[in-house]
Amino acid sequence: VQLQASGGGAVQAGGSLRLSCSASGHTFSRLVMGWFRQAPGKEREFVTTVSWGGTRKYYADSIKGQFTTSRDNAKNTVYLQMNSLKPEDTAIYYCAADNNSVSGAISTYADQYDLWGQGTQVTVSS
Repeated sequence: VQLQASGGGAVQAGGSLRLSCSASGHTFSRLVMGWFRQAPGKEREFVTTVSWGGTRKYYADSIKGQFTTSRDNAKNTVYLQMNSLKPEDTAIYYCAADNNSVSGAISTYADQYDLWGQGTQVTVSS
């Protein structure tokens, strides 16, 4: 399975970006998908996760109400819509997939995800 993230870029505070992550080589509808981010000098942190069918989602408190995740299983793609961006949202954003879930349960733990994309840079200027 390969994950390819895209959509990052540089925006001013208050702007929006939509990240995409496409998967190939696997039954996408059986992958629990997550987004994580890593800011310079900081540890990787959980952002959001979405279940197989897209009905269950969980968000980090830091971005709740600001970011929205969704998925289109027909397109093998998961999305991260980011609104009202702040300079502190600057980070490399990674999509990840849990290939081993037998129930489709979502997880906030990076160790649960065994497949990772290459990351896409998001830079928010003030």
